[in-house]
Amino acid sequence: MLKIGIIGKTTLQQTFDITEELCGWLTDKGVEVYLEEDLGKKIKGQKSATREDIPGLVDIILVFGGDGTFLGVARLACKQGTPILGFNLGGLGFLTEVTVDEIYPMIERIISGDYEIEKRKMLRASIRRGQETIDSYDVLNDVVINKGAVARVIDLSIYIDGSHVTTYKADGIILSTPTGSTAYSLSAGGPIVHPGLRVIIVTPICPHTLTNRPLIVPSDMKVEIKVSTHEPDTYLTLDGQIGVRLNSGDVVEVHKSDSSVKLIKSPFRDFFNILKTKLMWGERYGKID
Repeated sequence: MLKIGIIGKTTLQQTFDITEELCGWLTDKGVEVYLEEDLGKKIKGQKSATREDIPGLVDIILVFGGDGTFLGVARLACKQGTPILGFNLGGLGFLTEVTVDEIYPMIERIISGDYEIEKRKMLRASIRRGQETIDSYDVLNDVVINKGAVARVIDLSIYIDGSHVTTYKADGIILSTPTGSTAYSLSAGGPIVHPGLRVIIVTPICPHTLTNRPLIVPSDMKVEIKVSTHEPDTYLTLDGQIGVRLNSGDVVEVHKSDSSVKLIKSPFRDFFNILKTKLMWGERYGKID
């Protein structure tokens, strides 16, 4: 029996409405459903589990929400290798690439086994303080080092495979996967990179020196960022969801992770269709008189 887990953005009533209707439909199809606890409290008659436990209980996870919801689930699902499929409850997302109107046609394909899985590589970020590694994280989108609320530049020394490249004076720096190239890195002037490539994108945020430009390196290289500033409010942010305060002298080491996220691909559009739609390529913004 196919087992499907459902996780969603529970601040949206639409998540509950869609999930309740879908549960009945899936049950009629002979599918065993597990809901995350917050959904299970309101939708009776279904098994529920914590968000952390669901990846180990099911064959596939459906995610209802936006790209932010998807990222949180992706970091959990990668540990079990559970495939995930994102449905965007707003506009089309880069990760939640299936629309509400496509829910049932897409799940019909899943039940019949007519779908493809794409592996997206992750990055491993570790914090070194002195001789000790104090923590490590896997991310799907990006690793960001930036300052707090005070508008001051910070000094960040970058080393690639042990070779000193430069010391950025900037608002911060973004190290992203190709998957994350369309997120914060793009907003900071970084390139769009196809998710099939195995690279790390290094993008400075508002560098004080205009010759500092984004850099792309192979993912099997090790990138180290040393916090050379004495600013007290310097933070490491992971996938835009986990924040860690850094001290002067800390080193953030980033390299490819052994983990990857299994995404169920949309049969309705590809990466370039999504780019064209999201970035409105080819659209005219107004008439010129």
